[in-house]
Amino acid sequence: MTATGALRRGLRKASSAADTINARTPAHRDRAIDGLRALALLAVPTGHWLLGGFTLGPEGALHNASPLSAFGFLAPVSWILQMLGVFFLVGGYASALSYRRSRNRGESTGSWLRGRVARLGRPVLGVTAVWAALIPVLYAAGVPGTTLRTGSTLVIQPLWFVGVYTVITALTPVCLRAAERLGAWAAAPLLGSVAVVDLLRYGPSGDAMPSWLSLLNVLPGWMFAYQLGVCWSERKLGRRGAAVLLAGGAALFAALLLVFHYPASMVGVPGEVRTNSHPPSLLVLALAAVQCGAAILLRDRLGRLLRRPALWAPVVVINLSAMTILCWHQTAMLTAAVPASLAGSVPGLVGAPDSLGWIAARLAWLPVFALVLVVIGRWARGFESPWTRATGAVRALAGLLAAGFAVFALGLA
Repeated sequence: MTATGALRRGLRKASSAADTINARTPAHRDRAIDGLRALALLAVPTGHWLLGGFTLGPEGALHNASPLSAFGFLAPVSWILQMLGVFFLVGGYASALSYRRSRNRGESTGSWLRGRVARLGRPVLGVTAVWAALIPVLYAAGVPGTTLRTGSTLVIQPLWFVGVYTVITALTPVCLRAAERLGAWAAAPLLGSVAVVDLLRYGPSGDAMPSWLSLLNVLPGWMFAYQLGVCWSERKLGRRGAAVLLAGGAALFAALLLVFHYPASMVGVPGEVRTNSHPPSLLVLALAAVQCGAAILLRDRLGRLLRRPALWAPVVVINLSAMTILCWHQTAMLTAAVPASLAGSVPGLVGAPDSLGWIAARLAWLPVFALVLVVIGRWARGFESPWTRATGAVRALAGLLAAGFAVFALGLA
Protein backbone atom coordinates (compact mmCIF):
# COMPACT_ATOMS: atom_id res chain seq x y z
CA MET A 1 0.00 0.00 0.00
CA THR A 2 1.34 3.44 -0.95
CA ALA A 3 1.78 6.19 1.58
CA THR A 4 -1.07 8.12 -0.02
CA GLY A 5 -3.34 5.09 0.18
CA ALA A 6 -2.47 4.50 3.82
CA LEU A 7 -3.18 8.14 4.60
CA ARG A 8 -6.58 7.97 2.91
CA ARG A 9 -7.43 4.79 4.78
CA GLY A 10 -6.42 6.38 8.07
CA LEU A 11 -8.52 9.45 7.36
CA ARG A 12 -11.54 7.29 6.55
CA LYS A 13 -11.14 5.41 9.83
CA ALA A 14 -10.80 8.67 11.76
CA SER A 15 -13.89 10.07 10.04
CA SER A 16 -15.86 6.92 10.81
CA ALA A 17 -14.80 7.02 14.47
CA ALA A 18 -15.77 10.70 14.69
CA ASP A 19 -19.20 9.92 13.21
CA THR A 20 -19.68 7.12 15.75
CA ILE A 21 -18.78 9.37 18.68
CA ASN A 22 -21.09 12.07 17.37
CA ALA A 23 -23.98 9.61 16.93
CA ARG A 24 -23.58 8.26 20.48
CA THR A 25 -23.60 11.71 22.06
CA PRO A 26 -26.92 12.36 23.87
CA ALA A 27 -28.96 15.16 22.32
CA HIS A 28 -29.09 17.04 25.62
CA ARG A 29 -25.29 17.12 25.98
CA ASP A 30 -24.01 20.68 26.28
CA ARG A 31 -21.20 20.57 23.74
CA ALA A 32 -20.11 24.13 24.37
CA ILE A 33 -19.32 23.39 28.03
CA ASP A 34 -17.27 20.34 27.05
CA GLY A 35 -15.53 22.38 24.36
CA LEU A 36 -14.57 25.11 26.81
CA ARG A 37 -13.26 22.52 29.27
CA ALA A 38 -11.18 20.85 26.55
CA LEU A 39 -9.75 24.22 25.49
CA ALA A 40 -8.76 25.07 29.06
CA LEU A 41 -7.26 21.61 29.54
CA LEU A 42 -5.08 21.84 26.44
CA ALA A 43 -3.81 25.24 27.55
CA VAL A 44 -2.18 23.67 30.63
CA PRO A 45 0.36 21.39 28.87
CA THR A 46 0.83 23.88 26.04
CA GLY A 47 1.73 26.62 28.51
CA HIS A 48 4.06 24.45 30.55
CA TRP A 49 5.77 23.02 27.47
CA LEU A 50 6.19 26.38 25.79
CA LEU A 51 7.16 28.55 28.75
CA GLY A 52 9.20 26.03 30.71
CA GLY A 53 12.79 25.17 29.88
CA PHE A 54 15.89 23.54 31.34
CA THR A 55 19.48 24.59 31.77
CA LEU A 56 22.29 22.12 32.30
CA GLY A 57 24.32 22.61 35.46
CA PRO A 58 28.05 21.98 35.75
CA GLU A 59 27.32 18.61 37.33
CA GLY A 60 25.17 17.61 34.33
CA ALA A 61 21.88 18.07 36.18
CA LEU A 62 18.73 19.79 34.92
CA HIS A 63 17.56 23.09 36.39
CA ASN A 64 14.32 24.92 35.66
CA ALA A 65 14.45 27.97 33.42
CA SER A 66 11.97 30.11 31.50
CA PRO A 67 12.14 32.06 28.24
CA LEU A 68 10.17 34.79 30.01
CA SER A 69 13.34 35.73 31.89
CA ALA A 70 14.97 36.79 28.61
CA PHE A 71 11.92 37.69 26.54
CA GLY A 72 9.51 39.83 28.51
CA PHE A 73 7.52 40.48 25.33
CA LEU A 74 6.28 36.87 25.54
CA ALA A 75 4.19 37.74 28.64
CA PRO A 76 0.98 38.21 26.56
CA VAL A 77 1.31 34.57 25.52
CA SER A 78 0.68 33.68 29.17
CA TRP A 79 -2.55 35.70 29.06
CA ILE A 80 -3.85 33.30 26.42
CA LEU A 81 -2.48 30.09 27.91
CA GLN A 82 -3.49 30.82 31.50
CA MET A 83 -7.09 29.63 31.13
CA LEU A 84 -7.80 28.48 34.65
CA GLY A 85 -10.56 31.09 34.79
CA VAL A 86 -12.41 29.20 32.07
CA PHE A 87 -11.69 25.88 33.75
CA PHE A 88 -13.12 27.00 37.09
CA LEU A 89 -16.08 28.63 35.31
CA VAL A 90 -16.96 25.37 33.59
CA GLY A 91 -16.22 23.44 36.76
CA GLY A 92 -18.72 25.53 38.73
CA TYR A 93 -21.31 25.18 35.99
CA ALA A 94 -20.95 21.40 35.77
CA SER A 95 -20.73 20.84 39.54
CA ALA A 96 -23.92 22.83 40.17
CA LEU A 97 -25.81 20.72 37.63
CA SER A 98 -24.34 17.49 38.99
CA TYR A 99 -25.19 18.42 42.56
CA ARG A 100 -28.76 19.33 41.65
CA ARG A 101 -29.23 16.02 39.82
CA SER A 102 -27.81 14.03 42.73
CA ARG A 103 -30.11 15.73 45.20
CA ASN A 104 -33.10 15.06 42.95
CA ARG A 105 -32.14 11.37 43.00
CA GLY A 106 -32.15 11.46 46.79
CA GLU A 107 -28.38 11.26 47.25
CA SER A 108 -26.73 13.00 50.18
CA THR A 109 -24.24 15.81 49.82
CA GLY A 110 -21.56 13.58 51.33
CA SER A 111 -22.16 10.82 48.80
CA TRP A 112 -22.00 13.28 45.92
CA LEU A 113 -18.79 14.82 47.20
CA ARG A 114 -17.09 11.46 47.78
CA GLY A 115 -17.72 10.56 44.16
CA ARG A 116 -16.23 13.84 42.92
CA VAL A 117 -13.19 13.57 45.19
CA ALA A 118 -12.52 9.97 44.11
CA ARG A 119 -12.52 10.98 40.44
CA LEU A 120 -9.95 13.68 41.17
CA GLY A 121 -7.86 11.72 43.64
CA ARG A 122 -7.25 8.44 41.84
CA PRO A 123 -5.11 9.88 39.00
CA VAL A 124 -3.14 12.07 41.43
CA LEU A 125 -2.44 9.09 43.67
CA GLY A 126 -1.39 7.09 40.62
CA VAL A 127 1.13 9.56 39.17
CA THR A 128 2.73 10.38 42.52
CA ALA A 129 3.02 6.70 43.52
CA VAL A 130 4.60 5.80 40.17
CA TRP A 131 7.11 8.63 40.47
CA ALA A 132 7.96 7.60 44.02
CA ALA A 133 8.80 4.12 42.73
CA LEU A 134 10.77 5.50 39.77
CA ILE A 135 13.02 7.91 41.67
CA PRO A 136 15.32 5.30 43.30
CA VAL A 137 15.46 3.34 40.03
CA LEU A 138 16.44 6.41 38.02
CA TYR A 139 18.99 7.47 40.63
CA ALA A 140 20.58 4.02 40.54
CA ALA A 141 20.68 4.29 36.74
CA GLY A 142 22.81 7.43 36.98
CA VAL A 143 20.30 10.26 36.80
CA PRO A 144 21.58 13.11 39.05
CA GLY A 145 19.66 13.77 42.23
CA THR A 146 19.23 17.43 41.27
CA THR A 147 17.57 16.37 38.00
CA LEU A 148 15.19 14.13 39.94
CA ARG A 149 14.38 17.00 42.29
CA THR A 150 13.72 19.31 39.33
CA GLY A 151 11.52 16.72 37.65
CA SER A 152 9.58 16.01 40.84
CA THR A 153 8.90 19.71 41.33
CA LEU A 154 7.51 19.96 37.80
CA VAL A 155 5.32 16.89 38.25
CA ILE A 156 3.80 18.07 41.50
CA GLN A 157 3.47 21.70 40.36
CA PRO A 158 0.14 21.35 38.48
CA LEU A 159 -1.29 19.06 41.17
CA TRP A 160 -1.85 21.99 43.56
CA PHE A 161 -4.85 22.69 41.38
CA VAL A 162 -6.50 19.41 42.35
CA GLY A 163 -6.35 20.22 46.06
CA VAL A 164 -7.76 23.72 45.59
CA TYR A 165 -10.40 22.47 43.19
CA THR A 166 -11.45 19.75 45.67
CA VAL A 167 -11.94 22.27 48.47
CA ILE A 168 -13.94 24.58 46.20
CA THR A 169 -16.04 21.66 44.94
CA ALA A 170 -16.92 20.84 48.55
CA LEU A 171 -18.28 24.39 48.82
CA THR A 172 -20.69 23.94 45.88
CA PRO A 173 -23.81 23.94 48.15
CA VAL A 174 -22.61 27.24 49.65
CA CYS A 175 -22.06 28.67 46.16
CA LEU A 176 -25.57 27.63 45.15
CA ARG A 177 -27.13 29.35 48.14
CA ALA A 178 -25.08 32.47 47.43
CA ALA A 179 -26.23 32.45 43.81
CA GLU A 180 -29.87 32.13 44.86
CA ARG A 181 -29.63 35.09 47.23
CA LEU A 182 -27.25 37.45 45.42
CA GLY A 183 -27.29 36.32 41.81
CA ALA A 184 -24.09 37.07 39.88
CA TRP A 185 -23.11 39.55 42.59
CA ALA A 186 -22.19 36.54 44.74
CA ALA A 187 -18.74 36.66 43.09
CA ALA A 188 -18.17 40.31 44.07
CA PRO A 189 -17.07 39.67 47.70
CA LEU A 190 -14.44 37.22 46.40
CA LEU A 191 -13.06 39.88 44.08
CA GLY A 192 -13.12 42.41 46.90
CA SER A 193 -11.29 40.07 49.26
CA VAL A 194 -8.42 39.60 46.79
CA ALA A 195 -8.28 43.35 46.18
CA VAL A 196 -7.93 44.06 49.92
CA VAL A 197 -5.14 41.50 50.35
CA ASP A 198 -3.32 42.88 47.30
CA LEU A 199 -3.61 46.40 48.69
CA LEU A 200 -2.10 45.27 51.98
CA ARG A 201 0.80 43.31 50.49
CA TYR A 202 1.62 45.69 47.61
CA GLY A 203 0.55 49.02 49.14
CA PRO A 204 2.54 51.56 51.14
CA SER A 205 2.77 49.24 54.16
CA GLY A 206 3.56 46.13 52.14
CA ASP A 207 7.03 45.68 53.66
CA ALA A 208 5.51 45.38 57.12
CA MET A 209 3.02 42.69 56.12
CA PRO A 210 3.69 39.02 57.04
CA SER A 211 4.63 36.71 54.15
CA TRP A 212 1.68 34.38 54.82
CA LEU A 213 -0.80 37.16 54.04
CA SER A 214 -0.78 36.28 50.33
CA LEU A 215 -2.15 32.82 51.14
CA LEU A 216 -5.48 34.46 51.97
CA ASN A 217 -5.96 34.92 48.23
CA VAL A 218 -5.80 31.20 47.36
CA LEU A 219 -9.41 30.25 48.04
CA PRO A 220 -11.29 33.43 46.98
CA GLY A 221 -8.93 33.93 44.04
CA TRP A 222 -9.75 30.62 42.37
CA MET A 223 -13.31 30.47 43.71
CA PHE A 224 -14.24 33.67 41.84
CA ALA A 225 -14.66 32.02 38.43
CA TYR A 226 -16.19 28.90 40.01
CA GLN A 227 -18.89 31.04 41.64
CA LEU A 228 -19.55 32.69 38.28
CA GLY A 229 -19.98 29.21 36.79
CA VAL A 230 -22.50 28.28 39.47
CA CYS A 231 -24.42 31.51 38.79
CA TRP A 232 -24.33 30.76 35.06
CA SER A 233 -25.71 27.29 35.68
CA GLU A 234 -28.49 28.71 37.84
CA ARG A 235 -29.32 31.26 35.12
CA LYS A 236 -28.32 34.13 37.36
CA LEU A 237 -25.68 35.23 34.87
CA GLY A 238 -26.59 35.85 31.24
CA ARG A 239 -25.27 37.64 28.20
CA ARG A 240 -25.68 41.11 29.67
CA GLY A 241 -23.73 40.15 32.77
CA ALA A 242 -21.13 38.47 30.57
CA ALA A 243 -20.65 41.67 28.60
CA VAL A 244 -20.12 43.57 31.88
CA LEU A 245 -17.56 40.97 32.97
CA LEU A 246 -15.72 41.23 29.66
CA ALA A 247 -15.58 45.03 29.60
CA GLY A 248 -15.00 45.51 33.33
CA GLY A 249 -12.35 42.80 33.48
CA ALA A 250 -10.49 44.32 30.52
CA ALA A 251 -10.56 47.78 32.10
CA LEU A 252 -9.33 46.46 35.45
CA PHE A 253 -6.63 44.40 33.74
CA ALA A 254 -5.31 47.44 31.88
CA ALA A 255 -5.36 49.61 35.00
CA LEU A 256 -3.47 47.05 37.07
CA LEU A 257 -0.79 46.72 34.41
CA LEU A 258 -0.38 50.34 33.40
CA VAL A 259 -1.16 52.23 36.59
CA PHE A 260 -0.33 49.84 39.41
CA HIS A 261 2.52 48.07 37.60
CA TYR A 262 1.54 44.47 38.24
CA PRO A 263 3.87 41.88 36.68
CA ALA A 264 2.74 41.23 33.10
CA SER A 265 3.28 37.47 33.14
CA MET A 266 0.51 35.20 34.41
CA VAL A 267 3.09 32.58 35.41
CA GLY A 268 6.06 32.84 37.71
CA VAL A 269 9.32 34.09 36.22
CA PRO A 270 12.58 32.93 37.84
CA GLY A 271 14.26 35.80 39.66
CA GLU A 272 11.13 37.95 39.92
CA VAL A 273 10.00 38.91 43.42
CA ARG A 274 6.30 39.24 42.58
CA THR A 275 4.16 36.64 40.88
CA ASN A 276 0.53 36.69 39.82
CA SER A 277 -0.45 33.04 40.05
CA HIS A 278 0.90 31.60 43.31
CA PRO A 279 -1.28 32.74 44.96
CA PRO A 280 -3.57 34.54 42.50
CA SER A 281 -3.39 38.31 42.41
CA LEU A 282 -6.14 40.71 41.40
CA LEU A 283 -4.72 40.65 37.86
CA VAL A 284 -5.56 36.94 37.60
CA LEU A 285 -9.16 37.67 38.55
CA ALA A 286 -9.36 40.49 36.02
CA LEU A 287 -8.18 38.08 33.33
CA ALA A 288 -10.63 35.45 34.57
CA ALA A 289 -13.47 37.98 34.27
CA VAL A 290 -12.50 38.66 30.65
CA GLN A 291 -12.26 34.95 29.86
CA CYS A 292 -15.53 34.09 31.60
CA GLY A 293 -17.40 36.91 29.90
CA ALA A 294 -16.09 35.88 26.48
CA ALA A 295 -16.88 32.20 27.13
CA ILE A 296 -20.50 32.93 28.03
CA LEU A 297 -20.96 35.21 25.03
CA LEU A 298 -19.46 32.62 22.65
CA ARG A 299 -21.31 29.64 24.08
CA ASP A 300 -24.01 29.34 21.42
CA ARG A 301 -21.59 29.82 18.55
CA LEU A 302 -19.21 27.23 19.98
CA GLY A 303 -22.05 24.78 20.51
CA ARG A 304 -23.06 25.04 16.86
CA LEU A 305 -19.47 24.62 15.73
CA LEU A 306 -19.08 21.44 17.77
CA ARG A 307 -22.01 19.84 15.94
CA ARG A 308 -19.39 18.86 13.38
CA PRO A 309 -18.19 15.31 14.15
CA ALA A 310 -14.58 16.07 13.20
CA LEU A 311 -14.42 18.83 15.84
CA TRP A 312 -16.56 17.13 18.46
CA ALA A 313 -14.65 13.82 18.60
CA PRO A 314 -11.36 15.35 19.86
CA VAL A 315 -13.30 17.26 22.52
CA VAL A 316 -14.79 14.00 23.81
CA VAL A 317 -11.40 12.28 23.89
CA ILE A 318 -9.76 15.19 25.73
CA ASN A 319 -12.53 15.35 28.33
CA LEU A 320 -12.38 11.60 28.95
CA SER A 321 -8.63 11.94 29.60
CA ALA A 322 -8.75 15.22 31.52
CA MET A 323 -6.94 14.13 34.67
CA THR A 324 -4.44 12.04 32.72
CA ILE A 325 -3.47 15.11 30.71
CA LEU A 326 -3.17 17.23 33.85
CA CYS A 327 -1.18 14.67 35.84
CA TRP A 328 1.19 13.31 33.20
CA HIS A 329 2.02 16.13 30.76
CA GLN A 330 5.12 17.18 32.68
CA THR A 331 6.28 13.57 32.73
CA ALA A 332 5.99 13.54 28.94
CA MET A 333 8.35 16.51 28.65
CA LEU A 334 10.76 15.01 31.16
CA THR A 335 10.76 11.72 29.26
CA ALA A 336 12.41 13.58 26.40
CA ALA A 337 14.55 15.98 28.44
CA VAL A 338 16.17 13.67 31.01
CA PRO A 339 17.78 11.25 28.51
CA ALA A 340 18.83 14.22 26.35
CA SER A 341 20.56 15.86 29.33
CA LEU A 342 22.91 12.89 29.61
CA ALA A 343 24.27 13.77 26.17
CA GLY A 344 24.58 17.52 26.77
CA SER A 345 22.69 20.51 25.38
CA VAL A 346 19.92 19.94 22.85
CA PRO A 347 18.35 22.97 21.10
CA GLY A 348 14.88 23.74 22.45
CA LEU A 349 15.08 20.95 25.02
CA VAL A 350 18.16 21.31 27.21
CA GLY A 351 19.94 24.64 27.16
CA ALA A 352 19.37 28.25 28.17
CA PRO A 353 16.04 29.52 26.76
CA ASP A 354 17.47 32.90 25.83
CA SER A 355 17.36 33.03 22.03
CA LEU A 356 14.80 33.13 19.27
CA GLY A 357 16.35 29.93 18.00
CA TRP A 358 15.39 28.24 21.27
CA ILE A 359 11.77 29.35 20.81
CA ALA A 360 11.67 27.95 17.28
CA ALA A 361 13.23 24.68 18.42
CA ARG A 362 10.84 24.38 21.38
CA LEU A 363 7.87 24.81 19.04
CA ALA A 364 9.22 21.88 17.03
CA TRP A 365 9.43 19.80 20.21
CA LEU A 366 5.76 20.33 21.15
CA PRO A 367 4.40 17.59 18.83
CA VAL A 368 7.00 15.20 20.29
CA PHE A 369 5.83 15.94 23.84
CA ALA A 370 2.23 15.46 22.73
CA LEU A 371 3.02 12.09 21.14
CA VAL A 372 4.83 10.92 24.28
CA LEU A 373 1.84 12.03 26.37
CA VAL A 374 -0.49 10.00 24.15
CA VAL A 375 1.71 6.91 24.61
CA ILE A 376 1.89 7.40 28.39
CA GLY A 377 -1.83 8.18 28.54
CA ARG A 378 -2.83 4.88 26.93
CA TRP A 379 -1.47 3.17 30.03
CA ALA A 380 -1.94 5.86 32.71
CA ARG A 381 -5.61 6.51 31.89
CA GLY A 382 -6.45 3.39 33.88
CA PHE A 383 -5.83 5.40 37.05
CA GLU A 384 -8.92 7.48 36.26
CA SER A 385 -11.21 4.44 36.46
CA PRO A 386 -12.34 2.97 39.80
CA TRP A 387 -9.64 0.78 41.34
CA THR A 388 -11.97 -2.20 41.67
CA ARG A 389 -9.16 -4.78 41.49
CA ALA A 390 -6.87 -3.01 43.94
CA THR A 391 -6.75 -4.54 47.41
CA GLY A 392 -6.61 -2.51 50.59
CA ALA A 393 -2.89 -3.24 50.90
CA VAL A 394 -2.22 -1.96 47.37
CA ARG A 395 -4.15 1.24 48.03
CA ALA A 396 -2.30 1.78 51.30
CA LEU A 397 1.04 1.26 49.55
CA ALA A 398 0.05 3.73 46.83
CA GLY A 399 -0.87 6.28 49.48
CA LEU A 400 2.43 5.77 51.30
CA LEU A 401 4.42 6.14 48.08
CA ALA A 402 2.46 9.27 47.11
CA ALA A 403 3.13 10.85 50.51
CA GLY A 404 6.84 10.07 50.18
CA PHE A 405 6.96 11.62 46.73
CA ALA A 406 5.22 14.78 47.97
CA VAL A 407 7.77 15.14 50.76
CA PHE A 408 10.64 14.75 48.28
CA ALA A 409 9.15 17.06 45.63
CA LEU A 410 8.41 19.83 48.13
CA GLY A 411 11.98 19.72 49.39
CA LEU A 412 11.06 18.47 52.85
CA ALA A 413 13.50 15.56 52.62
